[in-house]
Amino acid sequence: MQTLQEKAAEWSGVDTSDALAIDETNLYEKLGLQTFINLSTNFYTRVFDDEEEWFRSIFASSTKEDAIRNQYEFFVQRMGGPSLFSQRKGHPALIGRHRPFPVTHKAAERWLHHMQQALDATADIDDDSKTKMMNFFRHTAFFLVAGDELKNQGQASTCKNCKHH
Repeated sequence: MQTLQEKAAEWSGVDTSDALAIDETNLYEKLGLQTFINLSTNFYTRVFDDEEEWFRSIFASSTKEDAIRNQYEFFVQRMGGPSLFSQRKGHPALIGRHRPFPVTHKAAERWLHHMQQALDATADIDDDSKTKMMNFFRHTAFFLVAGDELKNQGQASTCKNCKHH
């Protein structure tokens, strides 16, 4: 039986080691808080304006402002900054926090489409950091898809993609 990491690597086309390359550099120190706020704001503006109702509906239980804050606080924490997310909401527990949502291959690809556009539009992120971040996002998106499949089979798992302090 494949682990969640193995499924994520297979489905995303990103080896776990490439996804975790974001740990080679403290991206929070390199890029700063405002960059993560800008990235998340750009991303969720695209998500909430998406022409596909099925995709927008995934995010309907949250306000855009809350979604932006949750995302940038998680990104800051995961990429070397202070544990803003955990201080406010507890352990990131990505699979558990995404349990209520339909995390399908189609939804992951749509999420990644918007994230790639948001990364491309965020001028103060250098190309190397964008590549590392996108590898992490792609692998993690499919890690969540694998976790969603386990949920549907009634099994539990542990999350190795969400670093906590």
